[in-house]
Amino acid sequence: MLAAAILVAVFAMLPLAFVAMAAIQAGFPLIAKLVFRPRVAELLYNTLLLIALTVPLCVLHGVTMAWLTERSDLPGRRWWSLLVVAPLAIPAFVHSYAWVSLAPSLHGLFPAVLVSVIAYSPFIYLPAAAALRRLDPVLEDVAESLGDRPATVFLRVVLPQLRVAIWGGSLLVALHLLAEYGLFALIRFDTFTTAIFDQFQSSFSGPAANMLAGVLALACLALLTLEATTRGSARYARIGAGSPRPPRQYRLGAPATLFALACCAAFTALSLGVPLATLGQWLAAGGLAVWRSDELLLCLGQTMLLGTAGALLTTAAAIPIAWISVRAPSRLQRMLEGSNYVASALPGIVVALALVSVTIKFAQPLYQTVFTVLLAYVLMFLPRALVSLRAGLAQAPVELENIARSLGRSPLQALCGVTLRFAAPGAAASVALVFLAIVNELTATLLLSPSGTATLATAFWSKTSEIDYAAAAPYALMMILLSLPLTGLLYHQSKRVAGR
Repeated sequence: MLAAAILVAVFAMLPLAFVAMAAIQAGFPLIAKLVFRPRVAELLYNTLLLIALTVPLCVLHGVTMAWLTERSDLPGRRWWSLLVVAPLAIPAFVHSYAWVSLAPSLHGLFPAVLVSVIAYSPFIYLPAAAALRRLDPVLEDVAESLGDRPATVFLRVVLPQLRVAIWGGSLLVALHLLAEYGLFALIRFDTFTTAIFDQFQSSFSGPAANMLAGVLALACLALLTLEATTRGSARYARIGAGSPRPPRQYRLGAPATLFALACCAAFTALSLGVPLATLGQWLAAGGLAVWRSDELLLCLGQTMLLGTAGALLTTAAAIPIAWISVRAPSRLQRMLEGSNYVASALPGIVVALALVSVTIKFAQPLYQTVFTVLLAYVLMFLPRALVSLRAGLAQAPVELENIARSLGRSPLQALCGVTLRFAAPGAAASVALVFLAIVNELTATLLLSPSGTATLATAFWSKTSEIDYAAAAPYALMMILLSLPLTGLLYHQSKRVAGR
């Protein structure tokens, strides 16, 4: 298991090794010429400004909705919590497609911020709501008994305990902003990812694309370092279950209730109403002609095939690291696990460029094959499988595995016949989460997929690139229908972890 975990970790570091080798081969004069130029400064400014505006707005919306649905008497709190998470079922580039269809002149920074907040604020809401559910209400009661008003209690007692959830969600949003291509390409807002993709198409992984990929990788590592150093070292755990009673629900009052309901309805209209209404409009305008069953079924079949194979391969690759993290935790295990998280934080376009360069130079028969696409999925989505699988393995008693081995089973037979059976629910959740990510993945699939391969995402992108929005609508609808049940699984899993 340790040998397998080391092999997976070494493979996961391939994108970082590609960035380093590209820099070494280019040499400092070429690096200075390609990096220290006005275009790179403009892209860096656009990207940092996008993150600086989007992340605080996502935090504000996510934390506010978490408090309203978990701690207030807002009418229909359960339904509002579902509606807040529902935008995750709509790919970010479909959100952008809907807004561009609604207002073709919509482009630039502020439309990019608007669509990004709509698409990514659930990443803040889910951990914040889970953390609020698990807080001990006694701490708030003590603060109020000492004279603090409810607003002061929230700022001094509740909000500091949400720090880990907010920091983690903010990091996830920022990494998505660095990696996203389709959303910003449709909005016509230039970021590093859109520039790298354009460079790749024009120069076929030339030095300019590689150097931009290096800058983007450094930006991702800087975000990871910033989150790790600013997260703090405060203790958030407690011994015992805390107060046995549920948290107190705050009364909003009539004016605040009406204002909160209006805000919730407005955001739901923006995040769900606009995409669904736009899809309905284009489907009605296209009529039966846009439902080309042969093309649509082919794309659906290839999406299901790639999604299933990629999810199973990614989950299988996560088994060794998840197993040693539960059975044999150590400093080496933490290093191996951390390398997978760091590597997967890199944008899909950097992963794709790394695999393009490696396959062309060292394994040319694998270039533009399905196997290369599946390897990209493993590199990008391994942590999604690792988290759920590790939780499932932690529920498998090691004593049962030892008993199976004492009865003559080999270690592999004991692992497959006993441990993995207990871990099956966690493995199923891993497969579902990775499958959801693959269904909505665009950049790496566009760059690596062999000729003739068309997933729902790439076919949708091909239609929108031709400004044929009516023909793209069925593919967008199919992606949403595939993502809805898996998004529901993610929502219920977060509630179960939070103790609901």
